[in-house]
Amino acid sequence: MVIWGTSLFVVALWVSGAGVQALLGFDAETLNSLGRLTGLVSANLLLYQVLLMARVPLFERGFGRDEITRMHRLVGFWSFWLLIAHIVLLVLGYAAQAAVNPFVQLWQFVWDYPGMLLATAGTGLLVMVVVTSIRRSRRRLRYESWHLLHLYGYLGVGLAIPHMLWTGADFVQNAAATVYWWMLWGIVAASVVVFRIGQPLWRSARHRLRVVSVVPDGSNGVSVRVRGRDLERLRARAGQFFVWRFLDGPGWSRGHPYSLAAAPVGDEFVISAKIVGDGTERLTRLRPGTRALIEGPYGTMTGDVRSARKLLMIGAGAGVAPLTALLASEDYAPGDAVLLTRDHTDADGMRLDEISRLTRMRGVRHFTLNGPRDRSRATWLPASHAAWAGSAIFRHLAPDLEDYDVFLCGPAPWMAAVHADLIEAGVPDRRIHSEAFAV
Repeated sequence: MVIWGTSLFVVALWVSGAGVQALLGFDAETLNSLGRLTGLVSANLLLYQVLLMARVPLFERGFGRDEITRMHRLVGFWSFWLLIAHIVLLVLGYAAQAAVNPFVQLWQFVWDYPGMLLATAGTGLLVMVVVTSIRRSRRRLRYESWHLLHLYGYLGVGLAIPHMLWTGADFVQNAAATVYWWMLWGIVAASVVVFRIGQPLWRSARHRLRVVSVVPDGSNGVSVRVRGRDLERLRARAGQFFVWRFLDGPGWSRGHPYSLAAAPVGDEFVISAKIVGDGTERLTRLRPGTRALIEGPYGTMTGDVRSARKLLMIGAGAGVAPLTALLASEDYAPGDAVLLTRDHTDADGMRLDEISRLTRMRGVRHFTLNGPRDRSRATWLPASHAAWAGSAIFRHLAPDLEDYDVFLCGPAPWMAAVHADLIEAGVPDRRIHSEAFAV
């Protein structure tokens, strides 16, 4: 609401600058006025987009990483297309006023107007970020490559915005506009410096995290045990995740989100990951004593969201890790917790020793649905259960489904399919808890 509310505020600034009157002429000034309007709203959304991903604790606790990521994507695409409209409209408007070719006008904008060379470079970087963020493009990129390219978005914003603050009449036409834009710019810049750089470095230095051991976890996974000092001061909870950077050589600067695979106890953290790329493969080569830098903890998929006495945990691949951590830390009676896991093969299963302990010591009921996926239809089930409806499986495993809170973790498309079947089975949406561990 704040984002869209402030967008209305900047529209009001445009109206106060005779923006509406300029539309009535249906001439070049109409294009210029629309260009200024789209530029104002685009700049506002662009700054809030950066603020959303600045890891501000107030936002993280209030919305959760899943919702913040969704808002970041939505706001980002809106700001980008408005930015493109801003450029096109102003080029056409100024070209019509000067009676020159639009390409000549574009060239004059770039070379003759203050700050426009920087803005052009910034726009190019933002185009690159948007193109590589389209789902089809992102699926073809290694995570490490996408993450590195995405960081250039900060530079793009830093280069694109200043020309508006220096020369845009709508940005400096009155005291309220000047105060708003410079205050928003300052808050965004300070948030990035403090929460994306300063706080992680300070926490990492204070807690002195180092690798203790690295062991295989299933046929294609790895678990890393990390020890530090005063880790209880981080107030991490089972179900949460950190962004990790291990100082093991080139490439250490790229952060990866790994959830806690065990309830945080004492001065140790345990993380588990499926080996699917360069970042997770590097975990297998970590040596004891390697230092770790952390950001977090993040996530709202903790025991605080529970409203029922029973638990149904549904995980695929590495998504099992935070669920076992929750099962180890939450209160429930023997038989009142069900863990349903999904892997391609039985050998791929992760956290099996911990699951065995939970079934033996806590009375957790564990079921597996392993095997290749049924590709004849869109489903989260393996081909061996193609005749089953997902909702029927949930009712079979937990006949009193209305007494359960459901925690769900795995690949995003898989979670979406499971979520749909849970709703069909009659589980209220407020009792389905999931989170994508994304940065």
